[in-house]
Amino acid sequence: MRLYIEALIRTDPEILWERTQEPAQHQRWDLRFTEITPLPGPPEGPQRFRYATRVLPFLTVSGTGTSAGERLRADGERVSALRFTSAQRLSPLAEGSGYWRYVPTAEGIRFLTGYDYRPRWGRCGAVVDRLVFRPLMGWATAWSFDRLRLWCEREVGPARSLAYALAEVVARALLVVAALPFGPAAVLPAALAALLLPPSPRTPAARRCLRRPPGRPAATPSLLTRLERP
Repeated sequence: MRLYIEALIRTDPEILWERTQEPAQHQRWDLRFTEITPLPGPPEGPQRFRYATRVLPFLTVSGTGTSAGERLRADGERVSALRFTSAQRLSPLAEGSGYWRYVPTAEGIRFLTGYDYRPRWGRCGAVVDRLVFRPLMGWATAWSFDRLRLWCEREVGPARSLAYALAEVVARALLVVAALPFGPAAVLPAALAALLLPPSPRTPAARRCLRRPPGRPAATPSLLTRLERP
C-alpha cells in the first residue's frame, strides 16, 4: 500500500523548494533521516546521495539514493522524485521510490508525497511492516511535514519545534501521573485529556496532514519512471 501524505504550506515556493531539496536543510526537519550526504556526480541531471537513519542510540542504518527535480513546468507545479536502496541486512527497507509534488493554490502550496518500498526479512518482515513499520513511517512523514510547515510559515526552527514537542509529551505524561493518587476515576479523564487535547500551534502534529488523497489519486510523475535505480 503506497503511503500518501499532504500538507498545505503558506510560504514562498523558493523557500519551500530550498528547504526540501538542499540535503543540509532536508535533514533538519525530516524525522526519517539523521544525515543526507550528496555523493560526487555531474552537476546536471540526477543527483546521488547517501542517507543514514539512527534507529537506536547504538544502531544506524544507511543506504544510497538517486533524486531528480523539475523546478519549472508548464502547469506551474514542481516535482521531485527519488529511488533508494540499502544493502544493510539490519535495514527494514530493501529498496523503494517516491515523489514530492508542489502544487500552487490560492490558499498556499499543497506539498504532498507518495512513496512505497519493499520490506526486508521475508514473510515475517512483511507482517511487521504492515502492523508496525509502515504506520510508523506514515506518522513520521506527516509529523515531519508539519514540522516543515511550522518552519516555513512561523519560522519555528526544526530544533525548537522538536523541543516544544518533547515538552508537550512530558506535560501530558505529568497530567496522568498527577491523577494517579486519585484512582481510576481521575486517571481515565486525565488520560483522555492527554490523548485528545489539541497540540500547541508551535508543536508539530501528524494529525494536521492529510493521509489520503482528497480526490482521485494523481498519476505517478513521469520523472520517477525515468529515474534510474541507485
